[in-house]
Amino acid sequence: MQKPNNRLEDQTCIITGSSSGIGAAIAKSYALEGGKVVINYHSDKEGAEEVAHEIMKNSNAIKPLIIQCDVSKEEDVKTLFKKTIKEFGTVDVCVANSGIQKDYPLHEMPLSAWQQVLDVNLTGQFLCAKEALNEFMRRGMRPEVSNSLGKIIHVSSVHEEIPWAGHANYATSKGGLKMLMESICQSYAGKKVRCNSIAPGAIKTDINKEVWEDEEGLKDILKLIPYDKMGEPEDIGSVASWLASDESEYVNGTTIFVDGGMSCYPGFTSNG
Repeated sequence: MQKPNNRLEDQTCIITGSSSGIGAAIAKSYALEGGKVVINYHSDKEGAEEVAHEIMKNSNAIKPLIIQCDVSKEEDVKTLFKKTIKEFGTVDVCVANSGIQKDYPLHEMPLSAWQQVLDVNLTGQFLCAKEALNEFMRRGMRPEVSNSLGKIIHVSSVHEEIPWAGHANYATSKGGLKMLMESICQSYAGKKVRCNSIAPGAIKTDINKEVWEDEEGLKDILKLIPYDKMGEPEDIGSVASWLASDESEYVNGTTIFVDGGMSCYPGFTSNG
């Protein structure tokens, strides 16, 4: 259980796709750090309001701002940032978390499924990063709150590295995201912008609930995890808090895998 502290005090943090799952855990974690949290949702307004309610149970929390936005649409993303800046003055941390899956064997995949996943998972993260960079450079350094000009955190996946049959659109979006993140670092680190990714493995969220609630399904997942345990959304929230803080100031242009060892290819444990 994360303990409250002030590593993100007076910093405004946008977390896209934060009405549930990993995004919600990051939002709650940032609120515990003293951050001013912006909860973004696409269609689950009720979920976003519940996350805000949970945050406000902490008596020291700043009331979150809830904003609807489709991250695949440029005007929506611009509005997300405009509303945030109007309410909180600036943006210090942008966590591009929104992501979807539309699973098909490649030979059966409709173009719409390919495009929708790339639009949300990759183009959406580009649009958020672009707006964040423009705000960071407009505002300038705030040494009283952070040693960095601003922080961008992309929520990726172990599938930026591990191929995934039947999920080519998803894996491709995450592989592209790795290059986007590294290119942002290469371009803007000299301005003191930090850009990194977090790559979750198998995390217990609603998207895979049918699998991990089934005994046999859970056994199959655990075969892929050397640590023999599925992760919780809070595991990502804790890493995201550290990565947004000055404690990780010299971490830039890298992916942190939070996967219990899944990216170590456990199929080779007994010589393959």
